[in-house]
Amino acid sequence: MKQEIMYDEETVIAEIKAVKKKDKEKSVAKEVSVMDLPGVGAATAEKLASVGYDNLMSIAVASPGELVDVAGMSEAVARKIIQAARESLDMGFASGDDLMAKREKVMRITTGVKEFDRIMSGGFETGCITECFGQYGSAKTQIAHQLAVNAYAADPTAVTVYIDTENTFRPERIIQFAEGKGLDGREVLKNIRVARAYNSDHQMLLAEKVEDLFKQGLNVKLIVVDSLTAHFRAEFVGRGQLAERQQKLNKHMHVLSKIADQYNACVYVTNQVMAKPDAFFGDPTEAIGGHIVGHNSTFRIYLRRGKKGSRVAKLVDAPNLPDDEAAFMVTEAGLTDV
Repeated sequence: MKQEIMYDEETVIAEIKAVKKKDKEKSVAKEVSVMDLPGVGAATAEKLASVGYDNLMSIAVASPGELVDVAGMSEAVARKIIQAARESLDMGFASGDDLMAKREKVMRITTGVKEFDRIMSGGFETGCITECFGQYGSAKTQIAHQLAVNAYAADPTAVTVYIDTENTFRPERIIQFAEGKGLDGREVLKNIRVARAYNSDHQMLLAEKVEDLFKQGLNVKLIVVDSLTAHFRAEFVGRGQLAERQQKLNKHMHVLSKIADQYNACVYVTNQVMAKPDAFFGDPTEAIGGHIVGHNSTFRIYLRRGKKGSRVAKLVDAPNLPDDEAAFMVTEAGLTDV
């Protein structure tokens, strides 16, 4: 005897609607492009794409002012476009479990120094900004060269982008470090893209252009800015220009932070220091850039000279690691333990 299954009419209708809604959401997620956003025609889409706003995510995380500047639209239209982009994407809250899954994708670029790696829980993290500040000769640039070589050693497809503001990049040093690890220095150099920045505006533009390298299919894993504040410090002199300097510096670091997060890249910036005139006790050394640089850097490391030619790296700020320090040596073949 066949068992007759009774269906409630309202239940059936509700299930059909739910299925149609899911299908519609999938269709929208697949089909919506920048051209489908309200107020975006071919000319506007071309303007937006020319400065990097060529997908829904880049528009969804933009501010109205940014779209007004690049596309010449009104603020009301810019807000409407951003809102439509956000509605087309999943821009809500993520669970802690989801974020933990994302954290599992984080990679670490080793320094090659056991003690240094220990205080950094394995090396310099991808997905965030790590800042090293210290006086001249404290090994800030040496660390940058070593990270570039070690990134290649871990993955021969890994590309390093080096924004050089003080003419400190030396290909000869890369070859020395590479040979110290048994690598072909010339092959390592092929995977490093170097650009010399001649002023703060040029430096900011180069940082924005890094995103184009990802779109070209390059596996960029390390972005170095050496040094972060040199041009800003030289161009904005006196208290009267301090606010403008900090605004530009803040914007620059937000661009770097966004690239690091979106593409899971490691951003390493070096920073200059100054001596605090009101410090009568303790170390008067303080990093340039104030709270703007401090808040935008996920990890902050203070470098100084140690005993017998060594260098000391002191981890002074990290979201998940305790303050600690490690000593290391800078040799012809690279960074080594003391």
